[in-house]
Amino acid sequence: MMKVGFIGLGVMGKPMAGHLVDAGHELIVYNRTSAKAQELIAKGATGAASTGEVGQVSDVVITMLPDSPDVEAVLFEDGGLISTLKPGSLLIDCSTISPEAAAAIGGQLAATGIQFVDAPVSGGEIGAVSGKLAIMMGGEVEAVTRAEEVLNAFAGAMAHVGPVGSGQLVKAANQMLVAGNIAIVGEALSLLQRTEVDIDSALGVLNGGLAASRVLEVKAPKMLERDFAPGFRLDLHYKDLRIALAAAEHAKIAVPLTGIITQLVQALRSAGDGGEDHSALIKAIERLSGAATPVKEGAL
Repeated sequence: MMKVGFIGLGVMGKPMAGHLVDAGHELIVYNRTSAKAQELIAKGATGAASTGEVGQVSDVVITMLPDSPDVEAVLFEDGGLISTLKPGSLLIDCSTISPEAAAAIGGQLAATGIQFVDAPVSGGEIGAVSGKLAIMMGGEVEAVTRAEEVLNAFAGAMAHVGPVGSGQLVKAANQMLVAGNIAIVGEALSLLQRTEVDIDSALGVLNGGLAASRVLEVKAPKMLERDFAPGFRLDLHYKDLRIALAAAEHAKIAVPLTGIITQLVQALRSAGDGGEDHSALIKAIERLSGAATPVKEGAL
């Protein structure tokens, strides 16, 4: 078992860190809001007073932060990780950031003898709590092999997808697929709710055919129950979609559906819904249809 540092104890980070304690690793945790670390400390983790302190005592450090500037600040601000991490140590960034930022971070760390793996995760709060996240890893083979030993504590699936930055490119594609799926599930449910169809029976048969998906299984019930408590916030998905659009522009390809869905998410953010779960995307469909809440209007 290794000494593992973990920085960023948000909705997903906290349960991810908990799995590391359960796996027997010696865990050192830091979060700007220190109260979020207390449950983990009660389980046996050690709290750190700063990011630099995490680097001083860890063989491996995992960061799980909102965006590129947050990761860069934790690493490169005065007294940050890069000033205390020892040569030969490993940084695993599980955040979703731009591929360009990941590549730049990897280059800066390599210059100081620190290994780096960009390892964004997919599965939301449910996947983090269950320890079944999908993890897309970019980096050198040796670094990825080391990372797998730690990430296995909360992984349902892992893959080495290329050099540093590749994990973020695959995550961008993941977020395009997830957003598109959520949007079309929202459209389909909006249609069904305007009819006399038995919704539960309809979802049962849809999940038994080619239309079946994890999004339909997990997010459709939340849409129907109007449960938009954030498992993954619209604000964060908007950030991820902008990364995807930038990657598409760099690759010189057209992604019109991703562009439309990004605008729907932006409309919800402008209406003050950015803190809700991304399943709230159905609200944008409903508003375009002239009603905030679907109303049945007669028989089929």
